[in-house]
Amino acid sequence: MKYVKKFCKLVLVVSLIMCLAACTKDSAESSAGAASNSQAGEGQNGTVQPKTMKMAVSFFYPSLDVHKDYYGWYTSIYGVSETLFRIGDDLSIQPLLAKSHTVSADGKTWSFTLADAKFSNGTAVTADMVIKNFQRLAEVNERFAYLADFTYVTEGDKTLKITTPEVYPTMLSDLTAPELGIMDLEGTKDFDNAPICTGPFVVKTFDPEGAVVVDKNASYWNGEVKLDSVIFYYMQDDETKLNAMQAGDVDGYTSVTAAAKEIFEADPATYTLTVIPATRLQFYVLNKNTLDDKVREAINLTVDPDAIAAYLGGTVSAAVGPFSVSAPYGKVKKPAVDTAKAKKLLEEDGYVLGSDGYYAKNGETLTLNVCYYAARSLDTIAVIMQDEFKSIGVKATLTVQEDPDATYIATGDYDVALYCMIADKAGDPYYCVSALFRQESKWALGGFANAQIESLINELQYETDVNKRASLANQIVQKSIDDNAFGYIGLFNKTTVTSKGLTGIAENCPFDFYGITAATDKN
Repeated sequence: MKYVKKFCKLVLVVSLIMCLAACTKDSAESSAGAASNSQAGEGQNGTVQPKTMKMAVSFFYPSLDVHKDYYGWYTSIYGVSETLFRIGDDLSIQPLLAKSHTVSADGKTWSFTLADAKFSNGTAVTADMVIKNFQRLAEVNERFAYLADFTYVTEGDKTLKITTPEVYPTMLSDLTAPELGIMDLEGTKDFDNAPICTGPFVVKTFDPEGAVVVDKNASYWNGEVKLDSVIFYYMQDDETKLNAMQAGDVDGYTSVTAAAKEIFEADPATYTLTVIPATRLQFYVLNKNTLDDKVREAINLTVDPDAIAAYLGGTVSAAVGPFSVSAPYGKVKKPAVDTAKAKKLLEEDGYVLGSDGYYAKNGETLTLNVCYYAARSLDTIAVIMQDEFKSIGVKATLTVQEDPDATYIATGDYDVALYCMIADKAGDPYYCVSALFRQESKWALGGFANAQIESLINELQYETDVNKRASLANQIVQKSIDDNAFGYIGLFNKTTVTSKGLTGIAENCPFDFYGITAATDKN
């Protein structure tokens, strides 16, 4: 059976490469003699040739309906859909379809003035159409059902007001979510294959498991669109993407593997490699109910995020807290690794190093139950941690589970629990802080949640001042570090490779749902 699976995989890879070659050939032929590198330039007859870029993407999906499931991520990547606000490379929230906003003194009514934007069919974007988009999203996507609880009012074509039942300081962050991309609901006839949106590109063809082709939006409202067209090829296999990049069949892709990263780094004259910490966090929870203070402190002084990041080949950056250190809510500190101090703490706690090389107290060897699931490199991290614990005389048993949420997290049956999550969804700390530290969170069985922390989280939930929100989040996270209740290991890197001269595919933005824009260019 395993040979059949290998054969099928080989057939799939070959088919993808053949499909890629055919698509590339067709694209070149349709460009009427365009330059072989698809770069805009002067042809033999003196005419300007189209400027086309080719990208590889790792996922396929059945629809381009911006509001359904997570499909809006892809229409955003393709430069087709836009939101009222977007997140900048520096994690700031910036106006897009909404050019300005105000919020009432009670923090419940938000007023938005729309930019003079228009859809790709030339129809103006109105406040009424924006409201209809939010209402439709609430109906078709359960993750955004809460939008139905808001009250919407228009004041002319360009002003809308949103009133919330209670203070809602994360409104702007919510409005950056790609699922809140605005479509012309009346002009769109085929939401799954050809949504009419406001972005710099429009859908030309859509083949979920093949290629997606987008063309320049000739009616784009927000500046000159540099490229004439972009082709996105579906390539799930990492080796296929690497080969296509080396052959010049694609101009770039994201989620470069550690092995491919080494190849591209070795040829800086041909490739530009951009590596930045993103938003997916690897961390562990230390169970206060099974481990006393000095043991937990010794553990945190032993686990070495820098060594783990190095072993993982640059796919992650060592973390200090759950957020990027460049974020205003990522300004926390943790002690440096100090195994000598870790051993001293264990001895102060009554543990004695035995002839077998392990610490014991009252005849019982100190043994940690480290629980993990085999994804996001957590299996590798568990093994590394086991070796690190051994180096200070602490034994660790590794317990792997397929579904952590239904096993060790639900029962609290762990000493050290490994996990991975997206910590920063939209440039605001509340989601992560609430998910990790609330008294009703799934991690409460670890023993860190308490009334003081809950009070700070409640304050964060309703605080409208951005600087105060950052300060509150930093206080809460710092307490989790100082209490040795959590250990923050790494933030997965967003690693992007491009051919020389290609710029502007959101390679410097930590969020995965941005891609091409009007400024994307290939020279």
